[in-house]
Amino acid sequence: MEKLIFAKKLYTGREELSNCQVRISDGKIIALDSGFASADVFRGEVFDHLAPGFIDIHINGGEKFYFTGKVDEETLVDITASSRKYGTAWCLPTLITSPVENILKGITVTAQFIKRHPQSGMLGMHLEGPFLNPVKRGAHLLKYIQQPSADLLNMLVQQGVGIIKMITIAPELFSPQQLDILLNSPITVSAGHSNADYQQARAGFDQGIRTVTHLYNAMSAFGHRQPGLTGAALEDDRIFTPVIADGVHCDFGAVSIARKIKGEKFLLISDALFLGRKVKEFKWGAFDAHLENGKYVNSEGNLAGASVSLCDCVRNVVDLLKLPVKEAVEMVTIRPATAIGMETKVGMIKVGYPAVFTAFNDTLDNFRVIDMQ
Repeated sequence: MEKLIFAKKLYTGREELSNCQVRISDGKIIALDSGFASADVFRGEVFDHLAPGFIDIHINGGEKFYFTGKVDEETLVDITASSRKYGTAWCLPTLITSPVENILKGITVTAQFIKRHPQSGMLGMHLEGPFLNPVKRGAHLLKYIQQPSADLLNMLVQQGVGIIKMITIAPELFSPQQLDILLNSPITVSAGHSNADYQQARAGFDQGIRTVTHLYNAMSAFGHRQPGLTGAALEDDRIFTPVIADGVHCDFGAVSIARKIKGEKFLLISDALFLGRKVKEFKWGAFDAHLENGKYVNSEGNLAGASVSLCDCVRNVVDLLKLPVKEAVEMVTIRPATAIGMETKVGMIKVGYPAVFTAFNDTLDNFRVIDMQ
């Protein structure tokens, strides 16, 4: 049975349309009819603003549970349901540096969850580590950080095929042959938690790395004599640069600079440790975090993940940086989809794409997922 919805403003991921009707059948978009005179003549549901379902490619926990510390279906239910509660339709739960057994369990649990809940909004998982530079480990536990080896890399690729959509590594730790193991797989390789100098970063980009993890954070900084990984990423127009736009992980001035330089390669992530700020204190082995002045920090004083949702980041760049809503929507839809190689499946309101949307109001204080699959 065909369904109809109407948007006063519709963002396709590429365009902004006014007074647009979306026709849906069998959970897919089958047509867009724009130019209707007004919503008054429409009998179905009407939305002020309708966008493709927002995509968060870096989120660590939901309202209750943290994926790395509790690797099971209950946690993934929490992450996906909480993400949707706060307006994000699609996500990559992130499992950070931990024992290999925990990582392999994460792959298995994620694969089983996607099979059992194909409409949950989970696109796969993001593996952040364990091949990180200890100097830039942030809140990651030193004892679990590893040097890359061909055997372990091959095992992760084989076990994680179709499930690990993104992996964060420190490229300066890798030989070209080791890096090729990842780059020749379907996994998106992202440089992060890295102390790579400018030349090392350029070499990794030239070999095939196309993304960095949370630009500015946990990476060698830009300096006029040592541009570092940050400078290399800003310079190279091939590189996607996700940013946590919370005003804590980086100043909004830095967000604005990156956006102006990177253009369509600039995108937003939450990196949320937990959503909703309901968890005040957390401990997983030697990993700890507590909520202090609206931010999660560990006992060493390092940031331990964000406390914002992806929609908070969208509101921030529109309200504080005065960016067009259309551009902000692209930062959380087609751009992250393209960064992880899923732009033909999600990230657009277009014929053939899933009928999954994020709707919001004029003041950007009410976001909700509309799933008509």
